Amino acid sequence: MTPTPTTPFTLALAQIDVEPTAVDANVERALEAISRGASRGADLVALPELFNVGYFAFDSYSDLAEPIDGTTLARIREAAAEHGVAVLAGSIVEDLEATATVETPADEGFANTAVLFDSNGDRQLIYRKHHLFGYESAESELLVPGERIETATVGGVTIGTTTCYDLRFPALYRRLVDAGAELVLVPSAWPYPRLEHWQTLSRARAIENQCFLAAINGSGHFEDADATLLGRSTVYDPWGTTLASSGDEPALIVADLDLEHVGQVRSEFPALQDRRL
Repeated sequence: MTPTPTTPFTLALAQIDVEPTAVDANVERALEAISRGASRGADLVALPELFNVGYFAFDSYSDLAEPIDGTTLARIREAAAEHGVAVLAGSIVEDLEATATVETPADEGFANTAVLFDSNGDRQLIYRKHHLFGYESAESELLVPGERIETATVGGVTIGTTTCYDLRFPALYRRLVDAGAELVLVPSAWPYPRLEHWQTLSRARAIENQCFLAAINGSGHFEDADATLLGRSTVYDPWGTTLASSGDEPALIVADLDLEHVGQVRSEFPALQDRRL
């Protein structure tokens, strides 16, 4: 359905329990969330970062990496088409050498890769995480950073995506807004104790770019890394107002987005037009 001024764009955030290395079980949880989101009228269902492998399962990245046309994304694509709902596959560990159908940032290695499918199951956007976390994390040692910044129009809304640690780098969001983004999706694996950072940075990116921002986190504990995801998946409007949010347990968060609100806010308070840099 293409949204109109009287028809909101319905967004569902799938805060699923992510079990380390349990790819089959995690994908099943994702598929069930897609089905639930569609049944609640969602135009788009967004999944968290590394929803199939688990962010902190660093030792398993090479064994569980898949190409863009691999099994995990094929199942998500099929679910999108089956349920007639767009889906952001919030990211997988991509085997760049095995990916043969699209351009990659390197001939080998691995990337943290999110893919947006439309309601027909057609791939509309690929985003590889630009900023790789190095603080007490092996991500920056194991992965290749992304290079491309693009948007896609799905269901009448222009969408951009970033991933987790990217929230700390506001210039990336400016580029997405300059590319027309009205909604930015941020699949994440954000752990305790940095709850204040998660909420403040997400809200700030919505306010300063006068766009909808949806921060999609996972739920669950990683014993090897002694890390627990803090959940709190949240949808913010262009004023930074919370439209819908969750606690730290598995949940499906649903919000209706008034697409005209972006233009109204930018017209009423034209901060973006006053930029000098």
